[in-house]
Amino acid sequence: MIMKRREFILQSAALTSASVFGANKVFAFSDEIIGQNEKKYRLDKNWVKSSSAELPVNDCHEMVQDGSQRILLLTNETKNNVIFFDKRGKLLKTWGHDFPGAHGLTLIGEGKDQHLFITDTVRHQFYRTTVDGKLITTWDFPMESGKYTEAKQFVPTETAITKDGEVYVADGYGSQYIIHYDTLGKIKNIFGGRGDQEGHLDNAHGICIDYRRKPETLIVTDRTRCCFKRFSMAGKYIETISLPGACVCRPVIKGDYLYTAVLRSPNLDTVNSGFVIILNKENKPISVLGGSAAVYDENRKLKPFHQTMNLFMHPHDVLVDDDENLYVCQWNSGKVYPYKFIPA
Repeated sequence: MIMKRREFILQSAALTSASVFGANKVFAFSDEIIGQNEKKYRLDKNWVKSSSAELPVNDCHEMVQDGSQRILLLTNETKNNVIFFDKRGKLLKTWGHDFPGAHGLTLIGEGKDQHLFITDTVRHQFYRTTVDGKLITTWDFPMESGKYTEAKQFVPTETAITKDGEVYVADGYGSQYIIHYDTLGKIKNIFGGRGDQEGHLDNAHGICIDYRRKPETLIVTDRTRCCFKRFSMAGKYIETISLPGACVCRPVIKGDYLYTAVLRSPNLDTVNSGFVIILNKENKPISVLGGSAAVYDENRKLKPFHQTMNLFMHPHDVLVDDDENLYVCQWNSGKVYPYKFIPA
């Protein structure tokens, strides 16, 4: 029987996934150094100690580390929406059964004052909770903005929170607006939206506040156009950070670096897709995990990135812990746990 190309790709990817955490399997790249320049890693293939029977996950969407050094994973598996691990991969606790569209996870505050912001793409809402799962505030679709007439138009994917508690939410799967709320939860500004101008967005999947330079600014994902866009805190467009060939998810900043999971390359919808890019303080790519390194043409323009090894399937988020270990969780990837990478 002749195997069709797509069937071959799907089977190959499935075997690659199984070899990472499957029993008595050896991951082909476990001894390889992955990445370039000052950001090189080795895969810790035995990080998670749990089994899918005791700890089911669906899409592993995002991760954060709290003040107790615990690793928190958000999944849209309603048996356990939020999962706590220690850095060695031991299961500590779980909570959450009410977020079928759990997507964005943001941690704010310090010590006992830490809180989580969770977006739900199915319920068309976003929430503030305690770290241990007590619901504090629910935001419904922003009808008062004048941009929405019904809940299904609002499909929030990510939040960013200022130091004084103002909230920016990215409607990345809905109408593509960034809605800015004041500390009382009232709409202060709205910008972005669909369109072809520089300040418009298409798949505004992620958002973060960039404190690496003063004044701080917002970095917003424009995933369909393979770039991030920088805005002032008041919503004024500043610049585009182009990453051709890379449908980027949310920007994650740790120290001087910006980390991002790349879901796939454009026009590549198979599971055999995706990689991770790390950019420096000048937002120049200096390391790529599982993909091609940065190459520039004669006009100093980046050539398109692409996957070079079957390491990831739809990576969706990156976490950098306090020891500079890297964790990558994945969407639509056979319900695998996040991968952990140790600096080489």
